[in-house]
Amino acid sequence: MTSAYSISDLSSEFGVTPRTLRFYEEKGLLQPTRVGQARRYSAADRARLVLVLRGKTLGLSLQESAELIGMYNPATNNREQIKRLIEKIQARRAQLLAQKLELEHLIEDLDAWEKRSNDSIKRRRSQKA
Repeated sequence: MTSAYSISDLSSEFGVTPRTLRFYEEKGLLQPTRVGQARRYSAADRARLVLVLRGKTLGLSLQESAELIGMYNPATNNREQIKRLIEKIQARRAQLLAQKLELEHLIEDLDAWEKRSNDSIKRRRSQKA
């Protein structure tokens, strides 16, 4: 495996735009070195990108991902980092379950209004007949 990656290498591999990678760099999530005008990303940058994209999939903000990445310490077992990740996962699940419940109620309301509207149309047709 290569220890240095170009911006096009990472954007192609992960299906993100070079602009996205530059944005992550601005936010301090990636720290490429410069060779002239070219950015060179390390294996550590690649690993951080994997974590940022995984966090995005889980619904974490960039700030939350940055917090978790910042907690990484290869000299420890990363227990605190993992505990914090679990807390964030649980919070995200609770948020999604609340949204799901809200959507279910909204769908029930829509069904009821649709039924009432259809019943109203039927009554009006039968009154005309």
